[in-house]
Amino acid sequence: MEMNIKNTTTRKTLAKNVKLCKTWISQSKGLLFKTKTEPLIFIFKKEKKISLHMFFVFCSIDLIFLDKNKKMIEIKEDLKPFQVYFSKQKAQYLLELPQGTIKASESKLGHIVSFK
Repeated sequence: MEMNIKNTTTRKTLAKNVKLCKTWISQSKGLLFKTKTEPLIFIFKKEKKISLHMFFVFCSIDLIFLDKNKKMIEIKEDLKPFQVYFSKQKAQYLLELPQGTIKASESKLGHIVSFK
């Protein structure tokens, strides 16, 4: 299933044709062995601290962590290949987006996101 994601606060589209990662397998695979970023949304059953790695991911990405109300609670720009990142906040959704998306969409903490 694919969807579109919009920052409803700025009214700017964050990504189109976003791949949904809801299962453990799809979340584990993520962007492994990808040379080009494809937007992903990870949906977790409940809010939790999220850890992710960029091992065998060959492009930089932007991360947006959302709470259960789809409010931006943490942002990480330009996560580079072969780095590890641990969220500081508990999140229910994680958006993995092409590098530069956060800046281009003028996204900030507290903004609200919608997806369809």
